Amino acid sequence: MDKNAHLNRVIVDFKKLTPEVLKLLVERYPDGYDDRNIISFRNGQGERIEAVEVLTEDTKYLVKISAKLEYTMENYDEDDYEDFDDDDPTAVVEPDPEDMVDGDDED
Repeated sequence: MDKNAHLNRVIVDFKKLTPEVLKLLVERYPDGYDDRNIISFRNGQGERIEAVEVLTEDTKYLVKISAKLEYTMENYDEDDYEDFDDDDPTAVVEPDPEDMVDGDDED
């Protein structure tokens, strides 16, 4: 039997990402995630979902993979979230698409 079978399972889209879950992701995948960490499954609508997993004492979070997630993890700074509650989904803001463009930074 799966030792994590008793855990609540929560699928998290970037829009619902909280500072707590973001911090867990950065701690679990300090150098980013790769193909070995990605879990693929079909949701209730039959759509294929790719996610990475993080665990708390009582919950298994499956966080949907996106370019926004990768960028936000790479640029994570715990101080950015000190004025927010750990479970506040408005704390993690979408990155500006211009900031996400790969290229030569001049700064």
